[in-house]
Amino acid sequence: MNFDLTLIPTTFDMVHAGLAASTVALFIYAIAKKGKVSEKIIEKPVEKIVEVEKPVEKIVEVEKVVEVEKVVEKVVEVESKLATAPTDSALQLLSLFQQEARLIDFLQEDVTQFSDEEVGAAARVIHSGGKKVLDEYLTLAPVRNEEEDTRVTINEDFNPQSVRLTGNVTGQAPFTGTLIHKGWQATEVNLPKLAENYDASIVAPAEVEL
Repeated sequence: MNFDLTLIPTTFDMVHAGLAASTVALFIYAIAKKGKVSEKIIEKPVEKIVEVEKPVEKIVEVEKVVEVEKVVEKVVEVESKLATAPTDSALQLLSLFQQEARLIDFLQEDVTQFSDEEVGAAARVIHSGGKKVLDEYLTLAPVRNEEEDTRVTINEDFNPQSVRLTGNVTGQAPFTGTLIHKGWQATEVNLPKLAENYDASIVAPAEVEL
């Protein structure tokens, strides 16, 4: 039997080519399968991150709501204080000044048509009657005990309600300046108790002589 030796390499190459093709196909399949597994593994942490972000957003929203509520509470508190500020005592004191010193009559009068002597005479009546009201119903004391026109030092913790700075006010406390006025503060108030249903808005009743 005669063999054609030239056919053997050809047959051998075809077999190996088939095996090589099969190997490459299996390799590609294995890579594709691993890729799918990798995709599944990566997806899970992403979902967890999204779930963590949602509670953080809720916490930030709650903090904003709390801050807004605090601001609203402060505004309501200020408005409540202004709405409930008592006026009866102020009107009662004004009524006493009118009764003893005719203060409202004097302030409502056009004093430009009177001479200085006439205004001075009226001022004496107002002074004596007004001092009587202060002495009888109020106890007053100076805010500062230093002598006026002397140099004083205003510390950092000063109360702007008790000390008013004037002139060239620059920089920060402590300040040094001249005491122009000692100021006054009420240490005690002894106004008469108003009767029930008393109308404090009537500062001075109309007078009718019979």
